[in-house]
Amino acid sequence: MSMPLSGVRILDLSVMIAGPISTLILADLGAEVIKIEKPGTGDGARGMPPHYYEGESAYFIAFNRNKKSIVLDLKSENGRNAFYELVKISDVVVDNYRPGVLEKLKIGYDTLNAINPRIISCSITGYGSTGPFKGRPAFDIAVQARGGIMSFTGEPGRQPVRMGVPMGDIGGGLFGSHGILAALYQREVTGRGQKVDISMLDCQIALLTYRGQYYLTAGEIAESLGTEHASVVPSRGFKTKTINIVIDCNLQRIFNEFCALAGVPEIARDPRFNSRDNRFANRKELYDLLEKLFMTKTGEEWLELLEDRIPIAPINTVDKALADPQILSRNMVPEVDYGNGKKHKIVGNPIKMSEIEREKFTPAPRLGENTGEILRELLHYSSEETEKLIGESH
Repeated sequence: MSMPLSGVRILDLSVMIAGPISTLILADLGAEVIKIEKPGTGDGARGMPPHYYEGESAYFIAFNRNKKSIVLDLKSENGRNAFYELVKISDVVVDNYRPGVLEKLKIGYDTLNAINPRIISCSITGYGSTGPFKGRPAFDIAVQARGGIMSFTGEPGRQPVRMGVPMGDIGGGLFGSHGILAALYQREVTGRGQKVDISMLDCQIALLTYRGQYYLTAGEIAESLGTEHASVVPSRGFKTKTINIVIDCNLQRIFNEFCALAGVPEIARDPRFNSRDNRFANRKELYDLLEKLFMTKTGEEWLELLEDRIPIAPINTVDKALADPQILSRNMVPEVDYGNGKKHKIVGNPIKMSEIEREKFTPAPRLGENTGEILRELLHYSSEETEKLIGESH
């Protein structure tokens, strides 16, 4: 059975995270993703410390499996012409350059559209292609800060903190892949490609979801709550005799059942706690009771008692999360064969589909690993032309 995006070819000009995670999602779904990398260093993520496998940065490995790499000097006429030839036989071009850079390189959307009217061009930038900030540089932390999410991430009364994963970049990549898929679908109707303009800051605003809506509706400015929820009580982390756990009793029936299983049914009947609104109004009193309750058993005992009926989980460290039996059963830690007798574990693809019989993963490519192959097999360059261009690009 072919993969869902089999036959889709994507030229990936992006570096670091925001663009590469977008093309990673599409590569995992079967698209042919060709990284167009600059001579010398290629994607800057290749040199990101501190961990390496087979000479490749673990940071780069995380975002670039299932891709190919070709080195082209887009500032040279020959390199740019080779890129134009690839555009003619491709479906999507992805970049995360600042606005204006593509035009300076003579590979802006208008140029690519003239070469191939079916081409879809997706640019993922800090602030998008319009607005007063459009030319500003932006990395993940700046986007998290300006987008408001950082202001209410962390413990109450303490300095705001960056989210543990780069959601500024990741948000841009996730929405970018959605935009590309929508453009591919629309092209089936219109026959035309289009420009997809993704602002990482826009994406952070979208990710505010109900916390943003609470302000727009009631003027409530979100504040840090630690592991607590802004609306649901009880929903937060607790210490036990051994480990930290979280619990979420969003619905009244779940709260009632939790109290019964925990041996404190009287708490569910207490007028202070017998409805969502009452629990919200008396959250401090309820949390004082639950903090004492959870310290009467080990975390393992609470999990055994509750996890079949109540949303409860241990707060896993990364090593434990990656060894969780549920995670392993879903092939979320597959092995990639490097072809030299070595296999390396990677974080897997969360999109599971009934028509995908077997997931396929190939290692992140070496810089320029597929240059010769792509020039000869896709562009039908002669051996002499191939060697000449490779020479110019190194």
